[in-house]
Amino acid sequence: MKNYLQKGTSVSIPAPAAVNSGDIVVAGVLAGVAGHDAALGDPVEVHLVGCYELRKISAQAWTVGAAVYVTPASGLCTVSPAAGAIFIGVAIEAAANPSGTGKVRLNGAAPAEPEV
Repeated sequence: MKNYLQKGTSVSIPAPAAVNSGDIVVAGVLAGVAGHDAALGDPVEVHLVGCYELRKISAQAWTVGAAVYVTPASGLCTVSPAAGAIFIGVAIEAAANPSGTGKVRLNGAAPAEPEV
């Protein structure tokens, strides 16, 4: 097929901010995990599928199967989305309140729009 580019499990985009490997990267409604450190504007490989341990709002308890969102301004994951949050996947383990991280299976698809 002449128009095929790649599988799309990860994509290289200009970093919308300085990021460290493992950080959530959000560009519009595209969200994933940085595969390496990158400065603002430098290419960064963003992983869109897979299971990752991600930073979360500490004061939340998560249950297995809960929908997980990221708040672009903070880069923190949440199960209680506010306006502008982006759906990124599903919790694959329970996470206690308090705890700084949660385990997430990324959904690999960009939502139609952020939460309103």
